[in-house]
Amino acid sequence: MISLQDFSYEELLALVKDRGFPAFRAGQLLDMIIKNKSYAEATNLPKSLIENLEKDYPPMSVELAGEYRGKDGAIKYLYRLLDGNIIEGVYMPHNYGNTLCVSAQVGCRMGCKFCASGIGGLVRNLTAGEMAGQVLLANRLNGGLPQKRAVTNIVLMGSGEPLDNYDNVIKFLQLISSDKGLNISPRNISLSTVGIPSKIRELADSGFPVTLSISLHAPTNVKRERLIPLNKLHDIEDILQAAKYYFDKTGRRIIFEYALAEGENSTKESANELVRLVKGLPAHINLIPLNYVKEKGLKSAHKDLINEFLGVLTQHNISATVRRSMGSDIGGACGQLRNTFVKNSVTRSEE
Repeated sequence: MISLQDFSYEELLALVKDRGFPAFRAGQLLDMIIKNKSYAEATNLPKSLIENLEKDYPPMSVELAGEYRGKDGAIKYLYRLLDGNIIEGVYMPHNYGNTLCVSAQVGCRMGCKFCASGIGGLVRNLTAGEMAGQVLLANRLNGGLPQKRAVTNIVLMGSGEPLDNYDNVIKFLQLISSDKGLNISPRNISLSTVGIPSKIRELADSGFPVTLSISLHAPTNVKRERLIPLNKLHDIEDILQAAKYYFDKTGRRIIFEYALAEGENSTKESANELVRLVKGLPAHINLIPLNYVKEKGLKSAHKDLINEFLGVLTQHNISATVRRSMGSDIGGACGQLRNTFVKNSVTRSEE
């Protein structure tokens, strides 16, 4: 089921006109949507319009199912969708602005060996409104208004592969960056992908110059295939060619995400292989201490090994940093909190 949060202003305008209401009601509906309000809270809407719409279109696409606050200021949200499915996101306050991690799917079918999101596989894609709803709810929960947003930056790095839900993600970008919406610039939005070359090229041509973050995680195809099964279909060379195309079209340097797993990709040899792979590319390496996921079994490389890996990159003038981890005490890895919630719900239903 779609909600009003799936509608652009132009679509709202067509909707109210089609149902016999004056055009200015579209603006009032949009104001309600952006502020994440219910019909009951929209006191400027006539009862006749509400009764006409509410049987077909819920005003909001997600509701808060849980909130967990970390010691570092991060807030992890569990969202319940209209069909009862659960997704999650993380609100991360920074001195330069506040970032929200947004999910693109319920579950994931990529099967990465270190990620909790794919446990149980893909349930379904999220609609554009369900992605926008995560942002609008978090913005309201943190005191944001359309004129003064609490959410200033977005990372599509939650559950799911965004480019596996391409059409809905593009509409989400349209909704959330519209000057009639929250007006978040695409340059303040990052999209993380394991690498689907054809979709990376489509994104380059879309007119939304988001920051492209590629989940590389290994410097050779042999090593990467052990961690990311999709590499058998789209290998590193194909992904790099698409990444170069993205840079040429948008001028945005590419971020390569590299989660350091003990015994897999964190040796000095791997660091030197990574240098050879990315040397000369307009790119930045984001080294990530791996979050432990019990069902997956992989452990993060030791801090000393991470620093040694970083040292190899910087010695060769490769732009690289170690990502600051937030929310580790509240199930920081994507999918962990959702999986725990779903398991507990199933257990309670069986008792």
